Amino acid sequence: MANVICIMGESGAGKTTSMRNLDPASTCYVDCDKKGLSWKGWKATFNGTAKNYMKTDDPETVLKLLHMVNGSEKYQHIKVVVVDTLNGIMVADEMRRMKEKGYDKWADLAASVYGIVDYALTMRDDVTVLFLAHIQIDDDDNGHRLTHIKTNGKKLNKIGLETKFPVVLLAKCIDSEYIFETQADNSTAKSPMDMLEAKRIPNDIVPVIQAMEAYYGEV
Repeated sequence: MANVICIMGESGAGKTTSMRNLDPASTCYVDCDKKGLSWKGWKATFNGTAKNYMKTDDPETVLKLLHMVNGSEKYQHIKVVVVDTLNGIMVADEMRRMKEKGYDKWADLAASVYGIVDYALTMRDDVTVLFLAHIQIDDDDNGHRLTHIKTNGKKLNKIGLETKFPVVLLAKCIDSEYIFETQADNSTAKSPMDMLEAKRIPNDIVPVIQAMEAYYGEV
């Protein structure tokens, strides 16, 4: 089973920037928001020529890429896949089908996103798939404010995408410091017991991947 992580947060909270130390030689970056990456010089290492960067918000294309990384000999060098963001896929799919009416539309939208995340969990053991997502804040059943992954429609809310991820990190900027929250009472951020060293850790996904590999047994 692949290591699958969700990094959620508001725009500008450092979700994309936390990817800055990934090795371009073993990373495939899917830019679903089509806005480019957020650190200086990224185009020199992530680009079409290097075949490690693509702009697409089509769910079928994203799923096909995951299948190729998982099964094709040409992609065995890829150890990390970044999908930035899940919301880019959801919104684009909704816009393409905005004239459609009825329940089937929302069921299909939910199924496409769910299918991508669900397949990622079945990929080869030496792969990490990183899903970035925006957040929304709602009142829970007890009247408390809860930060969670933003979705399109009640179907995905009912599914609860967070339940599919072993690790959900909440990206934040606190007093000009960019951090990850690994657990929080007022959000769906979570991590297995003793995997990560603190409830707040630096905004860098590489040590998180290393900690997850060590926790489950590095391949």
